[in-house]
Amino acid sequence: MAIVKVIELLSESKESWEDATAKAVVKASESIKNIRSANVSNLSATVKDGKVDKYRVNVKMAFAVED
Repeated sequence: MAIVKVIELLSESKESWEDATAKAVVKASESIKNIRSANVSNLSATVKDGKVDKYRVNVKMAFAVED
């Protein structure tokens, strides 16, 4: 039986929500093996001078726990 652990990460990007999600996966992959999914649970943005400055995402990431 596989055991899956879920963690929540926050990430941001000046480009897009998709880029912020991709950055979270790339960074998490540096220290976490067997990532199975990334579920974006919240989207937000910061505004500066009347324009979107940064895109932010909350990502729930699931990965298999090794025996």
